[in-house]
Amino acid sequence: MSTEARFPYQDPTLSVDQRVEDLLSRLPVEDKAGLMFQPLGTLGAPEEPGLFGTPSMATLLERRINHYNILWATDARSLAVWHNALQRAALERPLGIPVTISSDPRHSFTDNPATALLAGPFSQWPEPLGFAAVGSPELVRRWADTVRREYLAVGIRVALHPQIDLATEPRWARISTTFGEDADLTSKLAVAYVRGLQGEELGPESVSVMAKHFPGGGAQLNGEDPHFEYGREQVYPGDNFDYHLEPFKAVIEAGVAQMMPYYGMPVGTEHEEVGFGFNQGIITGLLRERLGYDGIVCTDWAILAHKYWGVEELTYEERMLKSLDAGVDQFGGEFRPEVLVGLVKAGKVAEQRLDTSVRRLLREKFRLGLFDRPYLDEDAADLLVGTAEARAEGLAAQAAAHTLLVNADSGPARLPLAAGGLRVYAEGLSADALGGRAELVATPQEADVAVLRLAAPFEPRGEEGTLESFFHAGSLDFPEEEIERVRRICATVPTVVDVYLDRPAILTGLAGHAASLTVNFGAAQEAFAKVLFGEERPQGSLPFDLPSSMAAVEASRSDVPFDTADPLFRFGYGLRYEG
Repeated sequence: MSTEARFPYQDPTLSVDQRVEDLLSRLPVEDKAGLMFQPLGTLGAPEEPGLFGTPSMATLLERRINHYNILWATDARSLAVWHNALQRAALERPLGIPVTISSDPRHSFTDNPATALLAGPFSQWPEPLGFAAVGSPELVRRWADTVRREYLAVGIRVALHPQIDLATEPRWARISTTFGEDADLTSKLAVAYVRGLQGEELGPESVSVMAKHFPGGGAQLNGEDPHFEYGREQVYPGDNFDYHLEPFKAVIEAGVAQMMPYYGMPVGTEHEEVGFGFNQGIITGLLRERLGYDGIVCTDWAILAHKYWGVEELTYEERMLKSLDAGVDQFGGEFRPEVLVGLVKAGKVAEQRLDTSVRRLLREKFRLGLFDRPYLDEDAADLLVGTAEARAEGLAAQAAAHTLLVNADSGPARLPLAAGGLRVYAEGLSADALGGRAELVATPQEADVAVLRLAAPFEPRGEEGTLESFFHAGSLDFPEEEIERVRRICATVPTVVDVYLDRPAILTGLAGHAASLTVNFGAAQEAFAKVLFGEERPQGSLPFDLPSSMAAVEASRSDVPFDTADPLFRFGYGLRYEG
């Protein structure tokens, strides 16, 4: 045994299983319960109030909690300093169990505290849809490896991603962070992502992957999202439930460490009509028994306190019991382990049931090397995160993911544009981004060509600033007044239209009027300018069908891919520059 090891579980020469069993034998029920909760962690001083009503970090540590999900970070070094301070506080507690830090995606353009975070100090890449447009597992693996290295530098050891739901309901608000509509493509890219973050097996240089949202969250009734009660139903009018399982089967085969069930509840299937985090037939019957999965299952955030669809009549304690009976190991976004301790002491939950989950959770901490190397090099964090090389590769991927749908036969708006002499009227493209490639003019009437950068439309939900307002849902049609405005510009001057697609927008009103039409899946102005003038080439192909009308969307089946009638552009469509 190491001279520093007081107990066998602290001895790195022993096997992981030996260390787990030794530590498990020493844990009081309060520590076991604490391991089974993963609330938000608040960056800052330990006594500061937590985010969104959560307790302070000092209080959470007192409750024996040692898994935390973090949101915004201003810079890498500050995050590493905070991590080390938190780790020291945890290791000073009896038995010294290190903390595990997790994060939603933070390497792209989405900025929604419930789903994904703007890149900030991290390198910035296209949304997952952009990788689906390029379709290269190797590019996805390189991206995930970059995420892995940047996460390791700041102490993030669990990725609450990838999101491998299938985008079969075009109105769903969470499509941008999927790999699109096709199960085969999603499966290939998801496996590459797991490999890039975890490696061939989980170890000290890995980031553990929590794939979501089992058994597939794409089949949402009317495309509404189950973060909200009106979006709680997942429906399968095409009897296509198993199609949505294909990417999950692939990542299980690839060794994915963790799985997150979604908030939604299946309606009209063989399964109980309760949220997936309470659903024994889904978690134990399907995931554990039929698919043979023995990794960690962590619920989506706050299903006991806020998003308990189908079990609204149960108390907090009863919802906890039902979720445990379903087979979950950890409660995401919850922070009340004393309730679980009370259920054990009241004889309503066997302590051996906690042991089953705690073994999985401890095994991962040991495999990640947290007991042996808990601290970070704070001075290295800024050097390792957002390097010039990573940012350049991210920018190149943003450019490559552009998808060319229409290219003018001739004239000044044929892509790529001629650099040097054009007068350009631009919306969403600054003079700095144009650089010396063209002269920016103030009106379409002065221009040789217009360039318009638009975003996919949506119907606002909730009051501005509320969580609901971050979700882009509802109609995929551009407002008629916006279509008319764009058409007037197109009638005045040859026009290039580029649309950011976070959902499969209906471009029918624009496609016949723009001289050239591209779409992107998260791209900085600089990346678009490079594509516009041929310094980079659009390599994307659509990762989903683009519907021709809202009537076609409304008539389609939410669980069936490629199901809208007469789509304007098909999955896999994308033109290329000549020469």
